[in-house]
Parts: sequence; C-alpha cells; structure tokens
Amino acid sequence: MIAKIARSGILGFVVAVAGSGIAAAGTAYDGTWNLSIVTERGSCDRTYYFQVQVANGIVSHPNLVRFRGRVSSRGFARLSVSVMDKHASGSGKLTRDAGRGRWTGRSGADRCFGHWTAQKY
Repeated sequence: MIAKIARSGILGFVVAVAGSGIAAAGTAYDGTWNLSIVTERGSCDRTYYFQVQVANGIVSHPNLVRFRGRVSSRGFARLSVSVMDKHASGSGKLTRDAGRGRWTGRSGADRCFGHWTAQKY
C-alpha cells in the first residue's frame, strides 16, 4: 500500500512549488530521474527505487493518475500522490544532476516518514 505511494511520488520527491516561480519550458531539471526513497520511521518498506520524468518543471510517473509534482526554476521540488486511502508527499531541492529531500506518508492510521535522494539519468 504505502509502497505504491512511496514509489510513485515521492518523492519524491516533489509537487506544489516550494519557493517561488514554476520552472519554465526546457529547464535544467528536465529528464529522467532515478529516486531512492528510504523509510526512517513507520511501517513502510525500508527502501523503494523508481524513476520519474521531469518535463518543463512538471514531475510525472507513467503509472499513477493521482500524482502531482513540480520543480521550481530554482530547483525546489514538491510532490504528492494518492492511491485509494493512501497518501504521501515530499519536498526537497534538486541541482542539475542530483537532489535530496524529505517525505511523509500515511495509510489509514499508519504513518511513515523518511528521506529521498535523486540522480539524473
């Protein structure tokens, strides 16, 4: 349950813009990003790995409908994902080729949180 949430988003990584200004077309952050999501506390799986796409500052995952993510022009990233009664969100900072941040999630009454790292593919 939370595995799908964490895999999808988080990361993520990234969704309503943190900071000012949404990234414009052809940003330095556009491309494929490999994410590593680590649970520090809670009943989620310890580690998740997956890829997301960034295009024009919009973060997406091909298999998730309720996934929203954005990267600002300064690299601040936010995201959220929902799958049935599960929800996760995260935020952090990207450089041109790497990034890191924090995430939190819930599935019913269960809560998890941790950190994520990203590497541009």
